[in-house]
Amino acid sequence: MKFFIDTANLEEIRKAQLLGLLDGITTNPSLISKEIIDKSDIYNHYTSICNLLKREEGNVSIEVISTNYTDMIQEGEKLSLLHPKIVVKIPISKDGIKAIKYLSNKNIKTNCTLVFSLGQALLAAKVGSNYVSPFIGRLDDISYNGLSLVKEIKTIYEYYHFNTKILAASIRNPFHILECAKIGIHAVTTPFKVIDTLFYHPLTKIGLKKFLKDYDNINES
Repeated sequence: MKFFIDTANLEEIRKAQLLGLLDGITTNPSLISKEIIDKSDIYNHYTSICNLLKREEGNVSIEVISTNYTDMIQEGEKLSLLHPKIVVKIPISKDGIKAIKYLSNKNIKTNCTLVFSLGQALLAAKVGSNYVSPFIGRLDDISYNGLSLVKEIKTIYEYYHFNTKILAASIRNPFHILECAKIGIHAVTTPFKVIDTLFYHPLTKIGLKKFLKDYDNINES
């Protein structure tokens, strides 16, 4: 399973790279708003993110701000020309689905985002979106099992041999990551701090402390 980092922060990306755990990046307007002061800097920042990634470190999903079909495809084409690693991220809607179909026909990679239902995921696959991003955590917030949706999407995609990859989003905790791994999801996108929690277990800390204590008790000649 691939680990995408959900961020627009360059330092977080570098941290993931140093650990060898970076398979790609996803961004959204909320994340980018934390990193830039002037809207005129947005494309430069997107390029900076892409330039950080090595060839083997996957792609960068960058979300359009536009909400109507004409503006979506114009913005999507502009984003795709910024860097070869860019995947155009488009929210699910009637105009969004039309835009994904148009961009797919132009061989521009797309990621259908803000997906909360099986029907929405089916539409994304039908028009050739490269990725679909179901939001697990936000579904959990309204007392719906987000992981159940991911399982259903995977079943439908496998049954009809769709090429759309599931990029599970709105990952809130390590449980979400591990359950997605059990399901066999292509990738998760999560804040770096959630991946960081996978390192820790109290028994590991206790065991290491004991090993070092026992070693210190060995007599030196």
